[in-house]
Amino acid sequence: MSERVVAFIPSPSTSGFHIGPLFVHFYGLMYVVAIALAIYITRRRWAAAGGNPSLVGDVAIWAVPAGLIGARLYFDITTPFDITPRHEWWGPLAIWNGGLGVWGGILAGALVGAWRVRRAGGKVGVFMDAVAPALLVAQAIGRIGNYFDQQLFGKPSTLPWALEISKAARLSAGMPAQYLKYSTFQPSFLYELIFDLAWAAVLVWLGHHKAIRPPGLFALYVAGYSGYRIFEETIRIDSSAYVLGLRLNFFVALCGTVAGLVWFAISQRRAKAVAGGTAALAVGVLCVLAAGCSNGHSPSSQRPGAMSFRASAGPQEPAAYGITAGGLDSSGSATFHTAARPSGRVNRDRSPRSTSWISRT
Repeated sequence: MSERVVAFIPSPSTSGFHIGPLFVHFYGLMYVVAIALAIYITRRRWAAAGGNPSLVGDVAIWAVPAGLIGARLYFDITTPFDITPRHEWWGPLAIWNGGLGVWGGILAGALVGAWRVRRAGGKVGVFMDAVAPALLVAQAIGRIGNYFDQQLFGKPSTLPWALEISKAARLSAGMPAQYLKYSTFQPSFLYELIFDLAWAAVLVWLGHHKAIRPPGLFALYVAGYSGYRIFEETIRIDSSAYVLGLRLNFFVALCGTVAGLVWFAISQRRAKAVAGGTAALAVGVLCVLAAGCSNGHSPSSQRPGAMSFRASAGPQEPAAYGITAGGLDSSGSATFHTAARPSGRVNRDRSPRSTSWISRT
């Protein structure tokens, strides 16, 4: 008797389940799991770096809601025409229908988290290195939610691991009309899931085996994730703004990759006063990334504009923060200027303990 060969990944039969009268969306459930796992990983890494694990809980209480609010606000402000349901007053709050700007969430969460760490007297750069792999693991778990919502798929494909997308999901994705006749597509969500876990493992390995100054691992997180998004933007076909024939997020990801690599190079070259410049540089890089991308998909309409963009669930211009790059001083060290001097003292302790190489996950 011959066995049936499954030539594609089937689309899910449901997006959630009922508990009494309550309908639980897998999309939201995966975010809950992702947040819990990120907190667990960060606690272990922060403790290994000599920090108080209880600080992670305090940071999460503030940073997680800030990240969710920032991600949703970014989506609502930049793509109001993609809000579903469109004509209900609660539509802008309906995150269970998809629509969270990843980089917008990272920006808000990182800023609030850094504020809490600094206020508690912790080292912001070391904490950022502790959380970097945890963020990647959380993002990977979140991509499972995209599967159940039938989001984040790429071009049509007949590969054995191609993803089946229902007709309703195809119609709501805002894809070009010529692709509607296809039923299987590149599983972009799966590619990103695999990359996120692999890159998290790379960062952990680097923390074990290489003397990387904080926040070098977080800078590599920014550079690596943005670098992957360059690839992803070449295969995605959901609604997007286009510039020079390419998705706008392609250029945003390119800028994020360069910014992350520059950030990493500067953080490793500056042996002195690195703590003082870390916060300013981190905010600058994250503001560049604030042009991020949105995960929600819904029909978008063509809108006129100076650059003839196609309106979509896409990025916006980076938010200004009042940070400027200074240049090189007489000793060859990079300098940065901010509108207001950061409070607190710069920690100049350069003992091996103070650099806090991450040694455990």
